[in-house]
Amino acid sequence: MQALKFPLCVAHFAGLSISTLQKSPLKKTMYSLLSVILLLLIACSEDETNALTVDKKDIEFSVDGGNVNIIIQTDAKAWSIDNPASDWLTITPPSGNLPTTTVNLKVTTRTLTPRAVTLIVSAGNADPVQVEVTQPSSDFLYTITADAAAFEFKHIGETKSLKIATDAPQWTISSDADWLQFSKTTGIKGTTTINVTALESTPDPARTATISISGTDAGAVQIPVTQVASVYPTYNTSPIAPDATGMDSDVVQLASKMHLGWNIGNTLEAIGGETAWGNPKITKAFVDAIKNIGFNAIRLPCSWDQNSDATTAKIDQVWLDRVKEVIQYCVDNDMYVLLNIHWDGGWLENNITPEKKDLVNAKQKAFWEQIATHLRDFDEHLMFASANEPNADNESEMAVLYSYHQTFVNAVRATGGRNSYRVLVVQGASALMNTFPTDEIPNRIMYEEHYYTPFQFTLLSEDVSWGNMFYYWGEGNHSTIEPSRNSTWGEEAEAVQYFEGLKTKFVDKGIPVLMGEYLAALRSNTADPDKHIASRDYWLKFITKTALENGVIPFVWDTGGLVNRNTGAITDQRGIDSILEGGN
Repeated sequence: MQALKFPLCVAHFAGLSISTLQKSPLKKTMYSLLSVILLLLIACSEDETNALTVDKKDIEFSVDGGNVNIIIQTDAKAWSIDNPASDWLTITPPSGNLPTTTVNLKVTTRTLTPRAVTLIVSAGNADPVQVEVTQPSSDFLYTITADAAAFEFKHIGETKSLKIATDAPQWTISSDADWLQFSKTTGIKGTTTINVTALESTPDPARTATISISGTDAGAVQIPVTQVASVYPTYNTSPIAPDATGMDSDVVQLASKMHLGWNIGNTLEAIGGETAWGNPKITKAFVDAIKNIGFNAIRLPCSWDQNSDATTAKIDQVWLDRVKEVIQYCVDNDMYVLLNIHWDGGWLENNITPEKKDLVNAKQKAFWEQIATHLRDFDEHLMFASANEPNADNESEMAVLYSYHQTFVNAVRATGGRNSYRVLVVQGASALMNTFPTDEIPNRIMYEEHYYTPFQFTLLSEDVSWGNMFYYWGEGNHSTIEPSRNSTWGEEAEAVQYFEGLKTKFVDKGIPVLMGEYLAALRSNTADPDKHIASRDYWLKFITKTALENGVIPFVWDTGGLVNRNTGAITDQRGIDSILEGGN
């Protein structure tokens, strides 16, 4: 319809009708008239006014900015928007040539003072349309967010992660409590994850604190923190200043002073008392006998839970004194001592779960505060081990075990004196042990594992569904009389691979390794006894030798089978000789 409008306009303007033009007999006149019509057509088209509408003319953004769409409609060939506020207001698209267009207005920043701008929308010869855009002022330019609204800490050394996100150029984090520690206290624009650690715990009442995260021209974030009362009283009641006297050796130097170690097993850890499992009390004469045989380190498996109050975890003073007495026997003999918490009813070893984590850490802290305080005056000859054979078989359980080790380290160090420098020992499964506790004193932590491979040869006492006992082990020791009892795995090559793995993963990185237990038991019901005894002797010699060659310090497990507990006399000369030969 629009195409017919212009010719009619022209004809009207010239006082002519279309039919008149068509009947004109004069060709020349027709050409003249057509020229006039063309000029008039142009004139008429220039005089037409374009249409232009905008659906929103007053737009107010929030203090945080945002997005608003407007719709532009016009019959002009093109339209455009003049934007004097391009530094804070983005228009997409700013121009176009479609009859209907949706345009996005976007504000991404805050302002400390109110701001406004008038946008001019133009299209052809249409009257321009004004769009008023405003944004109120804010108290700050940038935002800071945290992924935690509150924290609750339940035990000493507990660590929680905190993710901070901000568009501010820089942020800082602080607390009104000196018992909160941050892995990082400042950062820049973007997302950062830090660790927040509760350094200490109190019995009563629970503590509270506030974490504050702030930045230049940014709104502050506050996170309330609570630290619940400890399950047990605090036993670190007399901490003293660090004392390095007699504590000169770091872990590598101390490890070099130990050669062969001996376990006094089934004694101090016996449930029911020191003699409950058939062994006599440990005497100085017995310790002297072990030293004279050729061992210069003693491992003391020890229980504490049965010798403590179930409600308060307070350890019996008589028991603390007895353990100290045995340690003194060893130190007087220039022997190194490894004291641990050993099985002890399984309160730690069998409870490496998130559900038991807080209770176990509370007991771990209470026990080691007392043990460490009571034995604080011994020099570097005494080492502490946090556990025995913790049942952690996956990454989740290892994370819980790590917290038990961290509690142990923190509790011992907090007592001060020589404990500030004492070498501490942690346990795990080497394949999973990728993290060690944080320690304020560098190079004072060793690693411990036990070796009873293959178990069917070393300790299995009866045939079971998953495998039968092995009686014969190692090259040249397999039996032709009883071949079904020959070892089918865990022989020399696997032993070498295992110890070389410990060397690569730990020893070569400055972390000495203790083989806290190893032993192969003799059996009396074999069809080929000479081969069996030769296998046992060869295993002891080979494992001792291979461990030492890879920087691993071996501690043989004995409960009275190698040396008589009453007399100190050797009862298994071949076994002792095999160990000593492996140690040469």
